Amino acid sequence: MELVVHPLERVLQVPTGANLLETLRAHDVPISYSCMAGRCGTCRCKVVSGSVIETGREAKITNPSEGDYVLACTSVLTQSCAIEIPEPDEIVTHPARIIKALVTAIVDATHDIKIVRLKPAKPLSFSPGQYATLQFTPDHIRPYSMAGLCADDELEFHVRLAPDGRVSSYIFNQLKIGDAVRVSGPLGTAYLRTRHEGPMLCVAGGTGLAPILAIVRGAITARMDNPIHLYFGARSPQDIYGMAQLQSLQAVHPPLKMEVVVTTNETLDSKHRVGLITEAIAQDIQGFHGWRAYVCGAPPMVEATATLLKQRGIDEQRVYADAFYASST
Repeated sequence: MELVVHPLERVLQVPTGANLLETLRAHDVPISYSCMAGRCGTCRCKVVSGSVIETGREAKITNPSEGDYVLACTSVLTQSCAIEIPEPDEIVTHPARIIKALVTAIVDATHDIKIVRLKPAKPLSFSPGQYATLQFTPDHIRPYSMAGLCADDELEFHVRLAPDGRVSSYIFNQLKIGDAVRVSGPLGTAYLRTRHEGPMLCVAGGTGLAPILAIVRGAITARMDNPIHLYFGARSPQDIYGMAQLQSLQAVHPPLKMEVVVTTNETLDSKHRVGLITEAIAQDIQGFHGWRAYVCGAPPMVEATATLLKQRGIDEQRVYADAFYASST
């Protein structure tokens, strides 16, 4: 049977029952992948015609008439079909690894945010904007975004204390320097696209600043001269952190424009805009044709920002979002 791969317009002859990701890799078709187990979403692609069977926990036959996407690593080819893969500038291949690391620092960033730094036993390859799963004990496991680059000596994570959050409470109250942590990754698709030459919008809410810092640093390190518009949203002036690092990045990259937006400002601190982050973006930028956007933070903010960007003309495939879901586990 035949597998047609867009936009490369390649036609592959494949056997029935073949795994989609293995087939693409065997034919040197460029596609992102990491965990190869249906967890990270990196190998996401679209079925244009025909159908494939997904073999994950919620196995289904993907019908292209519904506009469904599939994960290549958990998809089986049972009939001739056509798929669409991401364009080549989006391809990353960082095979997922499990490494040991030691806690080297636990720093208070705000009253309810700590910065945790880990020294990995072995290097972890990842793209700016990706995340990893941290296992502090068998009962304390959560995903957190890397705030640095893989070339750094240490891995940095930003943790907000969640109400009734079992893992964040453990980090705040029990984690100690020298403790061992198991790091699994990298995961996630909201990573920096280094070949993009147009303007970049980076939107961070709360600890969504961690992956946004990595993306901005990654762009500067890659010598991208793109205009970067960074919006950092916080609940109040007391919840703002990381300003020294942001200002240092602005100093070395003049095309970086930065706005800090707070939801409430009882202290009447005139340095920050007050309101919703989407309102600030809408006031400042009228159209987003040719832009790429990276949006990280709480789901309501991520969804509202993505909606605004689509209304203002961005290609929805150029919005890379990472929603931070709270958990009490």
